[in-house]
Amino acid sequence: MFDWVTSLVEQGGYLGIAFLMLLENVFPPIPSELIMPLAGFTAARGELNLFMVVLAGTVGSVAGAVLWYYVGCWLGYERLKRLAARHGRWLTLGPAEIDEAAGWFRQHCGKSVLIGRLIPAVRTLISVPAGITGMGLGRFLAYSTLGSAIWTGFLAGCGYLLEGQYEKVSGWVNPVSNVIFGVIVVWYLYRVITFQPQKAR
Repeated sequence: MFDWVTSLVEQGGYLGIAFLMLLENVFPPIPSELIMPLAGFTAARGELNLFMVVLAGTVGSVAGAVLWYYVGCWLGYERLKRLAARHGRWLTLGPAEIDEAAGWFRQHCGKSVLIGRLIPAVRTLISVPAGITGMGLGRFLAYSTLGSAIWTGFLAGCGYLLEGQYEKVSGWVNPVSNVIFGVIVVWYLYRVITFQPQKAR
């Protein structure tokens, strides 16, 4: 995968970066922690412009986020509640809990999307509840774009500064990503095992 990503960044330029970041949001095993530092390093060599690198990465990232937003819109609030009534244990949420979670998300949707776009392993999935709860597309795009620009700018900037040692960025970020992913998996398994649906209030 490393050789393929390197080839696409070097040969595809800004379009290649945007395409890779789109795939990273749709297919998370392609890591932004590799794509953007490499793009930053390429900019440091004078082959690309750093601002355009960040812009391309942000555009691709937001495009992937919008795809998941529309998946959430398609799933919808009422359909999710019906699924929770039938398969609540595997969703780890009953209909009453979905009401509470949706109410909380509607109150804090802006900062939830903004912060979620900065957290590895969460940044892709945060788009789904935004679509489910009917967050306006314009507002979603604004917060998602800001969060994505911060994330891609940070990674590209690290690659730009580290130059030939850009792979160290992945070495720093990947352990954090793995810990977050592990916590999510453990939390999910705990919720499945201990699941008791709440009664509607």
